[in-house]
Amino acid sequence: MPHIIVEYDRTLQEVLDRRRFALELHALAARTVDGITVESCKTRFRCAEEVVIAHGDPQQALIHVELAILPGRTPQARSALSAAVLQLVRRHTASASGVAVHASVDVRELSTAYAKSVAVDGR
Repeated sequence: MPHIIVEYDRTLQEVLDRRRFALELHALAARTVDGITVESCKTRFRCAEEVVIAHGDPQQALIHVELAILPGRTPQARSALSAAVLQLVRRHTASASGVAVHASVDVRELSTAYAKSVAVDGR
């Protein structure tokens, strides 16, 4: 926890330094929400092959970040995390020149059925 999914379209493939973004995102989440540690963050990236925004103008790009965190955080804490992540997304996509970047963030709670295991050397 948290589980993070970053979905972005091909237009941002060359612009977005995924590893750097993830490392900064992990540190940001740990600073912003009590109980989140860098060591607990897991980020996956998904490049969407095709994205159509509004009327299909090709000079538009999409990036959406979803963070799934353990229950119990206040709505204010989740909103603060969402706003901070959106700022980070904007910084990391600012070099996409000539493109309108549609950025969004959603912070949701994991279900009560969430379970995890970390095994080292099969143990």
